[in-house]
Amino acid sequence: MQVTQYIDHTILKPTTLVADIEQLCKEAVTYGFAAVCVPPPFVKLAKQLTDGSPVKVATVIGFPFGYSAVEAKIAEIVLDIVDGADELDVVINLIALKNNDWQLLGNEISHIMPVIRSKGKVVKIIIESGILTDEEIIKCCELYGVAGIDYLKTSTGYAEKGASVHAVQLFKKHLPSNVQIKASGGIRDYAFAKELVEAGATRLGCSASVAIATGQAAGAGNY
Repeated sequence: MQVTQYIDHTILKPTTLVADIEQLCKEAVTYGFAAVCVPPPFVKLAKQLTDGSPVKVATVIGFPFGYSAVEAKIAEIVLDIVDGADELDVVINLIALKNNDWQLLGNEISHIMPVIRSKGKVVKIIIESGILTDEEIIKCCELYGVAGIDYLKTSTGYAEKGASVHAVQLFKKHLPSNVQIKASGGIRDYAFAKELVEAGATRLGCSASVAIATGQAAGAGNY
């Protein structure tokens, strides 16, 4: 299986350097990855470095904990779109979820979606599946599936547990067919990447992308 076209080549560490972004974008273009996923301050640079290639530029919103106000998330989205982001990976308000405040979550997504849709951008919603129960995951599938998002994404890579085949299978079973699945967090080898794609993932968030593409062993890392 060729997995390169599924990969969002990712670097999101708080100490990211310009040189890291330059290397990331060069690798993404070389290997034909679907996108690069970079911290918001590097969106403009990543857009310049991938110009003329099919590689998309993604960034994160409310990352990594998701508890910023919806107004703050919208401000981030607007600024990132101005800088050239093609895809927005938005962390949901996990405090609201864990306190069973589904009304707040519904309000959050209903305010975010029109902003992203008005500019024709792709939205991926991160629910941090590794720290959720199956029941909570299913409720997320129902809420965000109805909201019309493009992708439901497993993880930020910063929780104690990242992507799992079980979570992807659960997404696949309970999401509408028009909503795709992004698995991320702890994907460090080709075998696991292949398992996730076979379970239903159509994007993979990885920092070990080159190792996965070339079949090499990857070291540990947040993403």
